[in-house]
Amino acid sequence: MQEEVQWIEAVLAGNKQAYEHIIRKYKDPLYGTILRMTRNPHDAQDLAQEAFIKVYQQLEKYDDKGSFSSWFYRVAINHCLDEFRKKRYKMKQVEIQEETIGNVDSPEIVFFKNERSRQLERLIATLPEDERLIILLRYVNELSYQAISELVDIPLATVRNKLHRAKKKMRETVKREGGNFHEVSNCR
Repeated sequence: MQEEVQWIEAVLAGNKQAYEHIIRKYKDPLYGTILRMTRNPHDAQDLAQEAFIKVYQQLEKYDDKGSFSSWFYRVAINHCLDEFRKKRYKMKQVEIQEETIGNVDSPEIVFFKNERSRQLERLIATLPEDERLIILLRYVNELSYQAISELVDIPLATVRNKLHRAKKKMRETVKREGGNFHEVSNCR
């Protein structure tokens, strides 16, 4: 976090290139979250770029009281939600292509990892938009319940309830289909 504060101070002091550090750190997680929200790679890329511009424009408003990542996601996701409302955006149900996994796992391991990811993507896609967003913010972006509450502007108890309901729906879907999905049934 101290490193991020240094980057922010450098940007605010006129070193626009310091913002590149923030982009590098947050581009993949932000794009992943938006992609899961929109289910459309082109829209996700456009929204992520717009969100980075929005964050840059509002960087002076960061007050260093909370974590930068929570503030960053609040600004970026709120921008996306505003765009959704403006365009009456409906999240499309298209399959997300898995990126090539660059590791030394055996073909079988890679296959099972990809299959598990596809299954999880499919389960998340079945959730209502509000529950889907909370699942993504909690487990993809690893935001705290409090940060999610502030980000989507709902009470903390509502965040917990929606998260619980979303996980329960996902477990029920897996159970109904006769499957077994360890990560879903054991989500914290």
